[in-house]
Amino acid sequence: MKKHKLGGVGAAMITPFKSDFSCDYDTLGRMIDYVIDGGTDYIVALGTTAETPTLSHEERNEVFRYIRERVAGRTPIVLGAGGNDTVRLIEQIQAMDLEGVDALLSVTPYYNKPSQEGLYRHFKAVAEASPRPIILYNVPGRTGVNMSAETTCRLAADVENIIGIKEASGKIDQITQIIKNRPKDFLVLSGDDGMTVDVMRKGGDGVISVAVNAFPKRFSHVVYLASQGLFDRAYEAYEPLHEAVCALFEQGNPTGVKGALAIMGLIENNLRLPLVPATDLLMKKLEKLIREYELC
Repeated sequence: MKKHKLGGVGAAMITPFKSDFSCDYDTLGRMIDYVIDGGTDYIVALGTTAETPTLSHEERNEVFRYIRERVAGRTPIVLGAGGNDTVRLIEQIQAMDLEGVDALLSVTPYYNKPSQEGLYRHFKAVAEASPRPIILYNVPGRTGVNMSAETTCRLAADVENIIGIKEASGKIDQITQIIKNRPKDFLVLSGDDGMTVDVMRKGGDGVISVAVNAFPKRFSHVVYLASQGLFDRAYEAYEPLHEAVCALFEQGNPTGVKGALAIMGLIENNLRLPLVPATDLLMKKLEKLIREYELC
């Protein structure tokens, strides 16, 4: 596959729920159209933002099937596929229906806190067994382990089927080191919306974004400007979004973005436990920012 087609902005899709907490496929379909029409370059299905840990195996299959049919070839699709049991994860990947999937996004193993060598061997085994390319996902705030730049670059150099990383360590020096030492065409994608322009200015390739669910046209334009090397204009375009993007994450993800989307009338504000909706205080703050900066 052409790795560059997964640059730009990928939408980490939410899973809308009805008031009875069942999956709301009609709303999911409208959300897919909304982000694609807003300029999103590709769709990321069943990631963190989708509340995937609370979806049953059957629901995950149905959500992905629905997304694939609704996207209908309009953009590439990246599918979340991570776990902390290497052998079981490989079995799951090999059993998946991966028609229409351009790459898998695989998070660092969580809870069991592997060493750097353990991370290397885990991802090497997964990538060598996977029928689709792998994008690594480093998010130590959720997993309890940070994959070092050295380990990332070692995997990038040694394993052809590993094509990129979503870097959400929040460490710009670490991300810069990956960009400096990566093989040619290895994708470096920001995992933090607020760091996107900074990462791209260092030579990164784009972002897998939560905020693009709520503000697709505005956020996609920021990423487009950065992709053209127009960084001053990208910072200027991002400035009206900054406070709202920060607010999206004040009480966790997807709590904030679902609150914003509910304010905009696009979804019902329902999350599955252990996640709960945003507080009234945050909802008022989001409503004020959306109105003040004309974000809808």
